[in-house]
Amino acid sequence: MPRFSTFSIAACDLEEKTWGVAVASKFPAVGAAVPWVNAEVGAVATQSYVNTSYGPNGLAMMAEGASAEETLKKLQAGDPEREVRQVGLVDAQGGSVTFTGNKCHDWAGGLTGPGYAIQGNILTGADVVQKMEEAFLETEGGLTERLYAALYAGDRAGGDKRGKQAAAIYVAKPKGGYGGFLDRWIDYRVDDHLDPVPRLGDLLELHELYMGKSPENERVQLQGDALLAIQKIMADLGYYQPRMDGVYDEAVAESLSSFLGNENFEERFNPKEGWLDQPVMDYLLKKFKK
Repeated sequence: MPRFSTFSIAACDLEEKTWGVAVASKFPAVGAAVPWVNAEVGAVATQSYVNTSYGPNGLAMMAEGASAEETLKKLQAGDPEREVRQVGLVDAQGGSVTFTGNKCHDWAGGLTGPGYAIQGNILTGADVVQKMEEAFLETEGGLTERLYAALYAGDRAGGDKRGKQAAAIYVAKPKGGYGGFLDRWIDYRVDDHLDPVPRLGDLLELHELYMGKSPENERVQLQGDALLAIQKIMADLGYYQPRMDGVYDEAVAESLSSFLGNENFEERFNPKEGWLDQPVMDYLLKKFKK
């Protein structure tokens, strides 16, 4: 039986209405088995000699109103091998519980607080979960940032004592998915990598780049030198042939719409008003400018 020797955090932010799990392990594709999350229902991290049914079954129980503690008891009642399991649960009200079976391999254990459950097995030591808790509580920002900060802290503290291989983060919020059709808001996995947690951080930065939105004071008006730099990039890529003069006109707007649409940045560009979000501008200059 595969052994998910893993460290994870399941948590929620009731004000933000988000629930999520972040996890890392010396095991491939850990994100395919450990994290289970539903917005306004709860989050489950199931690991060690993983019983994946804890995920969907636990969420179903919490959806019916069971607390995290009640759900854990119900899950264990039907599991004769519960002493090799490890699991963390957070419910819709922020109640949390963690369990480490007495047959999990050292170091194994966890801790909880309002809105979070942290756990790990085959770790380099107890300081892994302790550092995760400190980072989660001390980091400012939304749940995604705090979950990643906790995972990164645990990884840098030693993490899985066998090494590194995979990491994942899954965060749900009501209608948070693309187009507002689902609650799956953040769902990124690094299935096989020499240093997966930092790579996961890179993916989260890309998510913010593509899905984020800048305030008005971080918008670049496309004129003069700023526009000229973009015009040169578009010309090199075959999007734009007219004169390169730093003047925003209809031809430039049309070329930019095509270019930025192909780069998936159409939501961070206003063709009518002629502005582009600064992070996108910086990214394009870094990626394409010669």
